[in-house]
Formats: sequence, structure tokens, C-alpha cells
Amino acid sequence: MKITKTTPAFKDYIWGGTKLKTVFHKESPLAIVAESWELAAHKDGTSGFAGETFDLAYLFEHDRALIGTDAARFERFPMIIKLIDAKDNLSVQVHPSDAYALAKENSYGKTEMWYVAEAEEGAGLYVGFNRDLTEDEFRTLIAENRLQEALNFIPVKPGEWYFIEAGTVHAIGKGVVIAEIQQNSNLTYRLYDYGRVGADGKPRELHVEKGVKVSKLTKYVPDKRTSCEYFSCESGAVAGEKTLVADEKSFVAVILLDGALEVEGKTYAKGDTIFVPAGYGAFTLRGEAKVIFVKI
Repeated sequence: MKITKTTPAFKDYIWGGTKLKTVFHKESPLAIVAESWELAAHKDGTSGFAGETFDLAYLFEHDRALIGTDAARFERFPMIIKLIDAKDNLSVQVHPSDAYALAKENSYGKTEMWYVAEAEEGAGLYVGFNRDLTEDEFRTLIAENRLQEALNFIPVKPGEWYFIEAGTVHAIGKGVVIAEIQQNSNLTYRLYDYGRVGADGKPRELHVEKGVKVSKLTKYVPDKRTSCEYFSCESGAVAGEKTLVADEKSFVAVILLDGALEVEGKTYAKGDTIFVPAGYGAFTLRGEAKVIFVKI
């Protein structure tokens, strides 16, 4: 398999905008693109490869050597890479741990990382709580629609990383474009949604009981990790040339957040994700670009 661009799956959630189409050059039939699943092998969305007839789910099942030997310990492809455009606030939510999710939902839990690609003036993220809470306080804040009072708001700027461990209550604020690297899970417990209604005109479902059971109620402590057992991430810039190696242990995904690159004779633009199969060896990026590198 050659180095190639991935072809995403798109999601049009109600809080999404148009920046992934107009700024990040995503060609989608959807009017609103809230999420672009750049690298995914999940029942709710699977990415493909430009010029290939197979998708990532097939590759993981039938030619795992191209994913890498570090994938041997996983029954499912371990991660999802997304671009997220939050025109409006996302719901306040929490994801369970593997232990809870596997026992109750037949799913992985969800630890994730956010890289701030773009942020409007005053935009930010909610990550954890600004104080310790008791379970009774937590329930009361949810019931009285006052949960935001206890959330830890972080004003953000492009280039920042945030590690969101399973059990951390969180929300992406409006005006932020995020590159998200997460466990291969689409399991979310929604705790608060600003009173919004779905396409059916009814309030969107909340998952308070499950959410309370899995949430960490202690004051948020910043977590500076950029890797875990499911993925490893690094941000950087290419100015001229940069040579990397995709060894037998893992593929390398290169996410272009700005600029353009030439790789092995092909040109890639802002918004593209490049997949370099495991065992490919050395490859050189040429151009001027802001990038994220992801591997297992």
C-alpha cells in the first residue's frame, strides 16, 4: 500500500458549522459538517483511502501488518481521528472508562485528546470542575440546569493540547475547531444540553444516571499527556523538509491543519489526513505546514 489521503465520514450534528467545508476544504454533500472522521473503523462511521476500494475497517481485519505490530493487542482499531467544527456549544458530557463501557455497553470507553486548530476571540473549552463536588451537589446542579456554574472554563488559543481522560466532564465551546484523537468509541453520556431540541422537535436525550456513575467529581488538575495506550500524538511544523519513518510497529497519520505539503510526488492541502502504512520506512514531507503526527 502506498502513502495516500484518507476519505472521511461526515456528521451533521446540530451544533456544527461550515468551516470544515469552507476553510478545511472538505467535500461533503452535507450542508453542515460538525465532524469529519478522518481515520475511523467504527460501526457509526468508517474512513476510506483515496484511490482504493477498501476502507480502514477492512484493512484492520485483513491486512493488519499495514496498521502495525502494536495493534496486535487490540480486538478493534484503537482510535478515531476527527476534525470538529463547533459553531455552537457542544453538550456537557462525559465518557465512561473501558471497565464500565465493556461491562455495560459492549463498547470501549473513551479517553481523548484535543488539539486547538482554530479559536475565535473569547472561545474556550469546559474541562472538569472548578471545585470538588459531592454526588448530591452534582445531581442538584444538573436538575436545576446550573451545571455550568461548577465547570472549569479554559480560554484557548491555537496550538494547545488538552488530554481528556475518561470520566472527565467536558464540552467544546462555540467558536473552536478541534482536531480530536480518541479511543474507538462513540459512547457519550449527555448531562446538559442548553435546552436544545433535536430534529424531531423534542429535547435531546440526557443520560444523567449513567453519567453520574462514571464522572470524576474532584477539581480539575491539568493533564499534559499527549499519549496513552491507544494513541500517541505530536504537533509540529514543516518548514522546507522533514523526514519521518513508519516502522513495523505503527502506521503514521499526518493531519494538515494549515499550509500544504508534497509527499512522494503528491500534493496535500489544509484539512487533508495522510496515511502512511506501517513498514513503509522513511518518507519526506516538503513544504510549509502545521501538522499533527499520530500513531499507535
